[in-house]
Amino acid sequence: MAEPEYTVESKCETTEEEKSSSVSSEVVIGIDIGTSQCSVAVWNGSEVELLNNTRNQPLIRFDVPVDNDIPLGEVNYHLSHKHERLSGASILNMKRLIGRVDTDRVVHASNNFPFLVQTLDMGVRPFIAALVNNVWKSTTPEEVLALYLAELRIMAESKLKRPIKDVVLCIPVSFSRIQLTRIERACSIAGLHVLRLMPEPAAVALQYAQQQQHMLRDNTDRVSKRIALVFNMGAGYCDVAVADIDGGVTEIKALSGSEIGGEDLLENMMRHLLPSFDKLDIKSMGLLRVAIQEAIHELSLEESVQINVDLGNGSRLCKEVKREEFEEVNKYIFCESEILIVECMHNAAVNVEDLADVIVVGGCSCIPKIRNLVENLCEREIYKGMNPLTAAVYGTALEGALTSGIDDPLGDVDLLTSQVTTLGIGIRANRFEFVPVIPGNTTMPVHKEMIFTTFKDNQTEALIVVYEGEPELEDENHLLGYFKITGIPPALKGVPEINVGMDINASNELSVLARVIIPGSRQPVVPVMELKMPTVDDGHSCCAEVLARAYGPTLDSMIVRRKNHSI
Repeated sequence: MAEPEYTVESKCETTEEEKSSSVSSEVVIGIDIGTSQCSVAVWNGSEVELLNNTRNQPLIRFDVPVDNDIPLGEVNYHLSHKHERLSGASILNMKRLIGRVDTDRVVHASNNFPFLVQTLDMGVRPFIAALVNNVWKSTTPEEVLALYLAELRIMAESKLKRPIKDVVLCIPVSFSRIQLTRIERACSIAGLHVLRLMPEPAAVALQYAQQQQHMLRDNTDRVSKRIALVFNMGAGYCDVAVADIDGGVTEIKALSGSEIGGEDLLENMMRHLLPSFDKLDIKSMGLLRVAIQEAIHELSLEESVQINVDLGNGSRLCKEVKREEFEEVNKYIFCESEILIVECMHNAAVNVEDLADVIVVGGCSCIPKIRNLVENLCEREIYKGMNPLTAAVYGTALEGALTSGIDDPLGDVDLLTSQVTTLGIGIRANRFEFVPVIPGNTTMPVHKEMIFTTFKDNQTEALIVVYEGEPELEDENHLLGYFKITGIPPALKGVPEINVGMDINASNELSVLARVIIPGSRQPVVPVMELKMPTVDDGHSCCAEVLARAYGPTLDSMIVRRKNHSI
């Protein structure tokens, strides 16, 4: 395999002039980590600049080939044949796996990946393995992502001729705080400090806001306040946002997201055309993936396409696939996409008539069915003012410029954004219920409190179990952590007041605190407890079994119930 076309030392060589400028202002890069490809951008002082790899590609394939036991990354390397990367020696699609446990349905759906995904079904992180010299070499999704991010950092340092440490990344709306923690940890391993994690459609909305701001300068009669809907569907995730744009101020009114995307379209077609595909060996699986991926791409332009692929061992798939067949096989995915749009508009209290523009981005934005359903649902033509494949990274670069406090005399990035929580955050109460203290789509930063009380007479201990999600049953949500309050004075049930407060700062960091007050007393009867979340054990993430093992049959004796008022 060829050597990379550059060598970067840990400290970039810079002139004295460059050194002085680097001291005065830090460069913040924006990265869009996609499921199948990534991109990097930076604000260069007058506009957003996309950083190409050494093959002059702004969209960089997210693969990590392994050769002679050494993971190489795919930022600047080139595999001689596209089937070579699907032969078991290359790891891809890590965004679908990072921060998940091996009981997750997304992990179990990964059996069509052309490498090994190892699961024990016991609530621990899955291990992944590449086939190197007929030996499976195991690693984790976080380690693979860290390696790839390090390659992106080195590429950016080579292009910009200066060290890079700060980054803004965009992430799917449906990512849990556990997954965000894994992303930040991978960045830290790669030598990057995360300034902001932006929901992908929010990053797109920021680029749209800048465009509208420039249009206002050129046309003073133009209405400054505009509401836009952003629909983003890539290989692994589908996100929707409703943004209220007023001059340079972007208010995200609502977000919705799901773990559906191009990978699901691909798997559905693989299962439809070859029901026994999961019994194929790694190489045959890779050949099938490539053939059907190409067919799906061609169906965006043609009404039908012929698939003819030799799977080896005397097996061949030869079939004509029509666009309407593809749409019928994936009707559930398209229906889910429509539900996300309706849900987001409902949560934002916005009607179709209120929308000024509808923006469709992501790798699946070229699929005719996707474009048609968005246009029909929103009764608007799709906005044509931005590149659907680079819109998100463009927004992260703008956010990076904002957070770094650059000198902006012309007001090119005179922008302000307000974000909302992507998921609700609350605690377990009333036995098995999830009671949100901070509902989803709440503007950040935010501080909210809610009053709970004891569940039984003379209860002296209370367990505060914190979850993130939306379903009413707590075990269907993400477990973020828990702590125990002791020393509650014996009293009739319902008398002690357990005040649970939650605080999310502008950097999206969550703190949970609790204090116990007896009516008639102004001071807490036990010390106030405050913890940063998430706190759950690294190997168990969302797995509720860790909680059951810690407290077992005593769990129900320490639960709380909600009082009838909140603050």
